[in-house]
Amino acid sequence: MTPMDQPTEYAERVLETAEAIPEGRVMTYGDVAEYLGQGGPRQVGRVMALFGGGVPWWRVVRADGRLLPGHETEALANYRAEGTPLRTPATDRETYRLDMPRARWDGEPAPD
Repeated sequence: MTPMDQPTEYAERVLETAEAIPEGRVMTYGDVAEYLGQGGPRQVGRVMALFGGGVPWWRVVRADGRLLPGHETEALANYRAEGTPLRTPATDRETYRLDMPRARWDGEPAPD
């Protein structure tokens, strides 16, 4: 087994953060790095690419709200099932995007 077969401590923290994001909410790659106080968007993206298949990967997103290329259909199905706020395309040439101001989660627990 090589070191790449197992997530590092940092990768485990990224994956735990992805799992903690509530249904219907998202964090950007940069948000996750800031929340952890370590790494940056690229490091978070790398962790998600290598190890994110077992967590709700669709909740860790690009800052512009675009759906993950190559995974748009699956991500959109998850967003719809969870009630994640979306921006409807204005034209046939556009695709869905996340409504980032409404969908973004700041890492704070919801008030009771």
